Amino acid sequence: MLIAKVLGNLWATKKDERLNGYKLLVVQTKSTGALETFVAVDTIGAGIGEDVLIVRGSMARGILRDKDSPIDTAVVGIIDSMEVDEALLK
Repeated sequence: MLIAKVLGNLWATKKDERLNGYKLLVVQTKSTGALETFVAVDTIGAGIGEDVLIVRGSMARGILRDKDSPIDTAVVGIIDSMEVDEALLK
């Protein structure tokens, strides 16, 4: 799992029919010091500005009802709070 922030919503009128019915979000995560932006399927009702947990790859498809869907990132949790020892971050 990765920690990400929801930046916004995404709408696509023309898309693979297997994506119909899914809410799409723009999320951003920091990986190895660089910001990475993804489109993620929202499975739990996350909103803009929230910190969320995301999964990528086959794990993202595994939580959906269609295992063959063209999805590689999914929001699976909304973070209520987080406690991190800043001294341990490098």
